[in-house]
Amino acid sequence: MCHKLLPAVCSALSAVILFVVAAVCVPMTVPRLFGYDVYTVISGSMEPAIPVGSAIFIERAEPEEITAGDVIVFYRGEAVITHRVTENYTVTGEFITKGDANQKEDLTPAAYESLVGRVALSIPAIGYILAACSNATGKIYLAGGVAAAILLWLAGGLLRRDDENG
Repeated sequence: MCHKLLPAVCSALSAVILFVVAAVCVPMTVPRLFGYDVYTVISGSMEPAIPVGSAIFIERAEPEEITAGDVIVFYRGEAVITHRVTENYTVTGEFITKGDANQKEDLTPAAYESLVGRVALSIPAIGYILAACSNATGKIYLAGGVAAAILLWLAGGLLRRDDENG
């Protein structure tokens, strides 16, 4: 009985590991194929609408298309900021922005040139996982997961073949 159960357990465990790896990789890669950038929110300035740790998916947008109420992502120096547009000054080429959790509008307008895009979707908590898996250590763990799944699948096949032959 045990010798028949072990190959099935190996195959099932292999499938679970591959499913988890795919579930982590799909939100990091597939949106990029369709032109979206993916970021992780690391500050609470947009709470409660976009909590810390959310994954945000950014679509490209022309600055003139942005309207008050849109949530945009832009560069301020080296920092990537996610704030809501309160006004779009097309004449001067800048946005007045404010974090939802902030009391006042940002002191410095965001220039059109600093625009990354508009937030199309945010998913709470997923950003933590994406951030952990996008660094070198995370990629090693993902590759290790794939390798472990392949080894378990092969082991299950070998055990099954031994059962059939012996």
